[in-house]
Amino acid sequence: MATWNSLPLEITYQVLGWIAFFSWSFSFYPQVILNFRRKSVVGLNFDFLVLNLTKHSSYLIYNASMFFSPVIQRQYREKYGFGEMIPVAANDVAFSTHAVLLTAFTLCQALIYDRGNQKVSKTSIAITAAVWVSAAVCVVIAWPTQSWLWLISVFNTIQVIMTVIKYIPQAIMNFTRKSTEGWSIGNILLDLLGGVTNYAQMAVQSIDQVSWVNFYGNVGKTLLSLCEEESTEKMVSNRNLGIGRRSRSGTSRSRSKLRSDAPVLKVF
Repeated sequence: MATWNSLPLEITYQVLGWIAFFSWSFSFYPQVILNFRRKSVVGLNFDFLVLNLTKHSSYLIYNASMFFSPVIQRQYREKYGFGEMIPVAANDVAFSTHAVLLTAFTLCQALIYDRGNQKVSKTSIAITAAVWVSAAVCVVIAWPTQSWLWLISVFNTIQVIMTVIKYIPQAIMNFTRKSTEGWSIGNILLDLLGGVTNYAQMAVQSIDQVSWVNFYGNVGKTLLSLCEEESTEKMVSNRNLGIGRRSRSGTSRSRSKLRSDAPVLKVF
């Protein structure tokens, strides 16, 4: 079994991992708090919530299986080398568990708070159904040969795909409404911090082990951070663009109002 070569790097790895955990975990709370204060979920896209729950459920299956199953760990080392460390840490399992619970809680808020005429789209329902049916088929395929590493890699791939598409409905909704009211930007800023520290954690492990296997041995985690960073940058840009438009619109209206309210000098 692989061990750490440097105690300082091991400590750094643990610290970065828990920073990523708290960043990603806290990213759920701004939206939950905003919903609670407004007693409304108008402005929060329900497709985003459904896709996000599928994403985090898939990631939890991968992380928990890799972290707790000796059989899967053995299959991993048979594939990538017996001297390699598994690419999942305790903070990954903790984050995934917390993410599933908080996403489910936010969905419960959508059921009890004012939601206007918002509902889950048929497209989102179809995507979610297709994902879980495909996952069930993969379980049937993996069962006879005990290909558990391959199976959890499928779930890892699912969470990456969900990460790529989950913000799209929210972005379209924000653009259509020309408003981000009801949607908290705090979640994506904390997502960005979590993604950066997650990459740093993986790099520290690679430096200590003099190997980059943990990057391509856990492609899902690698792409997760990249997708989170890209999605965050785009969503922040869209929000700033919307704010800029509203500001310019507000400025124009203010100027018009000033012109209309200004005294008029009549010359006879």
